[in-house]
Amino acid sequence: MTSAQVDTENVSEEGYERGLGSRQVQMIAIGGAIGVGLFMGAGANIAKAGPSIILMYALAGVIIFFIMRALGELLLYRPVSGSFAEYAREFLGPFFGFVTGWTYWLMWVVTGMAELTAAAIYIHFWFPDIPQWVSALVFLVVLFGVNLISVKIFGEVEFWFSMIKVTAIIGMIVIGLGVLTLGFSDAGDTATVSNLWSHDGFFPNGIGSSLMTLQGVMFAYLAVELVGVTAGESENPEKTLPKAINTLPWRIIVFYVGALLVILSVVKWTDFSAGESPFVHAFGEIGIPLAAGIVNFVVLTAALSSCNSGMYSTGRMLRDLAANSEAPQVFGKLNARKTPAVGITVSVALMGIGVVLNYVVPEKAFLYVTSVATAAGIWTWMMILVSHIRYRSAVDAGRLRASSFPAPGGALFSWVALLFLIGVTGMIAYDKDARVCLYVAAGWAVALGIGWAILKSRNPQIAERRDAEFQKVG
Repeated sequence: MTSAQVDTENVSEEGYERGLGSRQVQMIAIGGAIGVGLFMGAGANIAKAGPSIILMYALAGVIIFFIMRALGELLLYRPVSGSFAEYAREFLGPFFGFVTGWTYWLMWVVTGMAELTAAAIYIHFWFPDIPQWVSALVFLVVLFGVNLISVKIFGEVEFWFSMIKVTAIIGMIVIGLGVLTLGFSDAGDTATVSNLWSHDGFFPNGIGSSLMTLQGVMFAYLAVELVGVTAGESENPEKTLPKAINTLPWRIIVFYVGALLVILSVVKWTDFSAGESPFVHAFGEIGIPLAAGIVNFVVLTAALSSCNSGMYSTGRMLRDLAANSEAPQVFGKLNARKTPAVGITVSVALMGIGVVLNYVVPEKAFLYVTSVATAAGIWTWMMILVSHIRYRSAVDAGRLRASSFPAPGGALFSWVALLFLIGVTGMIAYDKDARVCLYVAAGWAVALGIGWAILKSRNPQIAERRDAEFQKVG
C-alpha cells in the first residue's frame, strides 16, 4: 500500500465507529438481495418472459456474484467506507472517483423517493383514508431519526427488516412446496411443475423478449453492493465481508430462483400481469387467509429497508467525497454519535421532494425513477469491475500487495461481467420507456463535468495531487 493510499484511508475513515457486528453485516447482505424489485417488479417481468424469467434471474445472479467477488477482493485489500468511489479514484483517476461517488449518491436519493412513495401506497391497503403524502412524511422522519442516532441502531433496524423479508420468502417457498407435493389449497390440480413448460413453452414470447427483461431484473439486485459501504464500520471486516459475499450464491438460488420456481409452478405464468405482486396473486390462488395483508406487510418492510439503506449510504458517500475535497467540507463532519449527520440531512431533504411529488407523479414515474436508479447502479458496478481489473494488473506487476480474498478467475470474470453490463445498457437504450434514464444520465454527466471543472479551477493543487497518486498506482 502506498503512502498516498494510507493517507486517504485515514482521512476517510477517521472518526467512524465500527459498530456493525457480524450478525448485522450478514443480514444487511442478505436483505440487499431481497427488495421491491422481486416482490413487485417480478410481475411485469413474468408477463414478458414467462417461466424463462427464472433463467434471467439466475443469469443476472451469476453476474452479480462476479461483481461482488471483485468488490470483495478490493475490500480486503483496503476496507474503506467510501469503497466504490475510493477504488475508482485510486485505479482510474480522480475524475472517476468524483463521478462514482456522486452517482451512487444520486442512485440512493432517487431510490429513496421511489421507496417512500411505494411505502405510502402500501399503507393504503389498511388505511385508505390517510393521505399518501402523510404516510410518506412519517416514514421519512422516522428513518431519518434512526440514521442520526448511531450506526448500531441503523444496523439493528436493518437486521429486523431483513429478517422479516427472509422469513417471508422461506415461508412462501415452504407453503408452495406443500401445495405442489401434498395438494392442499384452492389451486387444486392446476398447481403443478408442468406449468413451467405447458403454456407455450419455457420461452413463450421468444428468447429476445426474455433477454429484454434483464434491465428490470438487474434493478432487483440493486443494493447487494451495500455491504461494501459497511466496510469502514464493520467490527471485523476481514472475517465478516468474505462470509457475507460467499453466501450470495445460495441467497440468489433460494430467494430468487427458488421462490420463482415455486410461484410459477403453483400458478401458470399467464395469470400474472404488470402492476401486481406475483406473491400476492399466488397466495390468493392458494386461498390462504390474510395472504394479501401478510405479503403487503412484507413488501412494505422491503420498501422501508431500501429507504433506510439509502439514507445510510448517501451520508457515507458524501463524507467520502468531502474527505477528498470533492464536496463541501461540511459533509465531512460527524455528530456526537459518530454519524455524518449533515450529509444524511441534506440527502433526506432531497428525498423529501418525493413526498411533495405524491400529488403530481404520473403513472409511469415509478418506471422512470427505477430506470434512473438502474443506470446509476450499472455505472457503479462497472467502476467496481474496471477498478478490479486495474488492481489485478498492478498486483501481477508487483506494484501492489495481493488481497487476502482473491476473486476466482482473476480478472477474467470481471471482463465477462463488464461486457454483460454493457449489453444491458444497450437493452435499456432499445426500450422506449426505459431509455429516458439515458437522457437523465447524459444531463447528469454534463452537470458532473461542469462540477469537476469548477472544482479544479478553485482548487487545482488537489486535482494535481490526486492525479499524481493515480500515476503511482497505474
